[in-house]
Amino acid sequence: METQISIIGCGWLGLPLAKTLISHGYKVKGSTTSKDKLNLLAQVGVDGFLIRLDSEGLTGNYTEFLSGSDIVIINVPPGLRKDPSKNHVAELQHFILAIEAQNIPNVLYVSSTSVFKDDPHFPIIDRNTRPNGISNSAKQLIAIENMLQDHKSFNTTIIRFGGLFDAQRHPAHYLSGRQHISNPEAPINLIHKNDCMAIIASVVKNDLWNLSLNAVFPQHPSKKEYYSAYCKTHDLELPTFNLSEKSIGKIIDSSELERLLNYNFEHGL
Repeated sequence: METQISIIGCGWLGLPLAKTLISHGYKVKGSTTSKDKLNLLAQVGVDGFLIRLDSEGLTGNYTEFLSGSDIVIINVPPGLRKDPSKNHVAELQHFILAIEAQNIPNVLYVSSTSVFKDDPHFPIIDRNTRPNGISNSAKQLIAIENMLQDHKSFNTTIIRFGGLFDAQRHPAHYLSGRQHISNPEAPINLIHKNDCMAIIASVVKNDLWNLSLNAVFPQHPSKKEYYSAYCKTHDLELPTFNLSEKSIGKIIDSSELERLLNYNFEHGL
């Protein structure tokens, strides 16, 4: 029987992920909050649904969206930059109840390495490091991770990605020309979007559940070194950095993911 996957959040990462999974033989349902995107989803073979998460409940035909699926991929960023008062935990609580109601066995949650606190000693974050972030976003992501892992009605694998990029969407374009950027000596923790998709597909293909995996490219030059070189190479205006304050950061170790998935990162920095 064909394995069916529901992806909540078919945006910049979710849409090409859906296309990748379809190319691997999976049937995919995908959600969007934009009616205009439904035709786009249909064009690439995704059964599209207009679903919105809210702290008060869910809107849209979420029952049909989840019905018959073997796996749910939760790919919804907290959105706290736009709305710092947003209760993302409550949004996901409602969605988890909907997953339970459909008896779906497996959930993959796309989280972030921001669940780990930055530190002036640049600690190495490995598979044994417990999330300890103190920002509002980090606290909400940690609460959601715990909520999913505590549920016994389905298996959960969490993948914590670092900063996502591709050729068209790279953080250097945002930093180019900016002045007095903080934490110049902090190690970078980036991952190409294509590696993200390949890692998720590998977890799904190999039925790797009840795991927490950190996923960043295994090279960590300093922010100042990397972005200065990138901007110079790509003819972008160079940024300047605040060297008067001590940098804080961390080094994300993805070796456990590489070992379990037998994975080699394909896209460098």
